[in-house]
Amino acid sequence: MPQARLCSCWGGRVLPLLLAHVCYLLLGATVFQLLEKQAEAQSRDQVQFEKLRFLENYTCLDQRALEQFVQVIMEAWVKGVNPKGNSTNPSNWDFGSSFFFAGTVVTTIGYGNLAPSTEAGQVFCVFYALVGIPLNVVFLNHLGAGLHGHLATLERWEEQPRRSQLLQILGLALFLTLGTLVILIFPPMVFSHVEGWSFGEGFYFAFITLSTIGFGDYVVGTDPSKHYISVYRSLAAIWILLGLAWLALILPLGPLLLHRCSQLWLLRLRQGCEEEAAPDGTHREGSTATRVTQVTPQDFLV
Repeated sequence: MPQARLCSCWGGRVLPLLLAHVCYLLLGATVFQLLEKQAEAQSRDQVQFEKLRFLENYTCLDQRALEQFVQVIMEAWVKGVNPKGNSTNPSNWDFGSSFFFAGTVVTTIGYGNLAPSTEAGQVFCVFYALVGIPLNVVFLNHLGAGLHGHLATLERWEEQPRRSQLLQILGLALFLTLGTLVILIFPPMVFSHVEGWSFGEGFYFAFITLSTIGFGDYVVGTDPSKHYISVYRSLAAIWILLGLAWLALILPLGPLLLHRCSQLWLLRLRQGCEEEAAPDGTHREGSTATRVTQVTPQDFLV
């Protein structure tokens, strides 16, 4: 019997989800290959062309010396040292930058542009992450639950169902609008202004960061040619924590609202069909069509 249930679970739920997941990955791989492979080839050719032109302009260098210099630059980049500028560039490990790095560790973003290079730093990072990641998860869960409970109190503002429902919807819409502006609109505008990015690049950075993907192609506070305020990266770390908490609340609300709306739409459709089927517009007593259906705010949040 347990084996039969296991087979039924795999055949009815797990296997279709696994196939859908694999197909989604295959779709993403195909699209990314079509969009990015040609651009990568062009960039590779451009690099080779620039290297050859550099050797032509500086005949005292040979190919081997140039490759060794490039290797030094690559190693510096891996260690978080920006090869642009000079030795007076701001440190990647001042307090503000270290605070930002600590935030990327506990939130599992991991941009990849900066990492501990000493053995002691690597060991501390492991134990710091073992404690910090669960702590961050607990914090986000409690904060999301608190915000959810605050929204749920809207249903007690008015005793009348219709007014209470209206207040519930308006409060939810206001929260979503303000949250979107504060978390996803204003910060990209600030980052774009400070870093010299376009708004699309700033929004791309915000989404990649708050989704904890963290490619590392765009990171705030890393341009050596710019003079940042001392708390710039610390404020960015605080924005990341607040943004993750907001998303922890919003993401579960989306499927729930869609489910509730689909239920209401099916109920109204059923009522309309029963009203059309009833002769001369009369309804049987106790039928579904004659019942008054009220939609409470709890239908959207519970």
